[in-house]
Amino acid sequence: MDKRQAFGSWLSGPRAAAEDMGVDFGYRGQQLGLPESGPGAIAPLGRRFGALFIDWALCLLVSYALLSGRHAQAAGNWALLVFLVLSLLTVGTVGATPGKLLLKLRVIGEGGVRLSLPRAVLRSVLVVLVIPAVVWDRDTRGLHDRLSRSVQIRI
Repeated sequence: MDKRQAFGSWLSGPRAAAEDMGVDFGYRGQQLGLPESGPGAIAPLGRRFGALFIDWALCLLVSYALLSGRHAQAAGNWALLVFLVLSLLTVGTVGATPGKLLLKLRVIGEGGVRLSLPRAVLRSVLVVLVIPAVVWDRDTRGLHDRLSRSVQIRI
């Protein structure tokens, strides 16, 4: 084996090495019984980040206009609380925040059921803590989704 191949396999990580040995990981969401693409499939990361950006911008706007006394630094702090309330109210009732609705995403429980209120509360609190949201599994579900037994899908 040439040094470039060894270096390249090291950079690719264990998944690429396992795939080179013939291990089939399937597609994202296969273990959850979701389709590979189209409605009901796991939401792509780009759309999820876009929805988060839209929701955060909305929360900053609300907190700046209504809660912070027009102080930019205070608006950022209040926006976190507004984001938590927004997430609780919208994911707990309709299954999607305004950003998710705009980008055609929804949060459901594993098995396709509606997310219960206690699970929506757990998920929202974990999203606000940030760290659980950036630790992903092979289906690109964050720890907040795994612990609340939820999944973001395309609609």
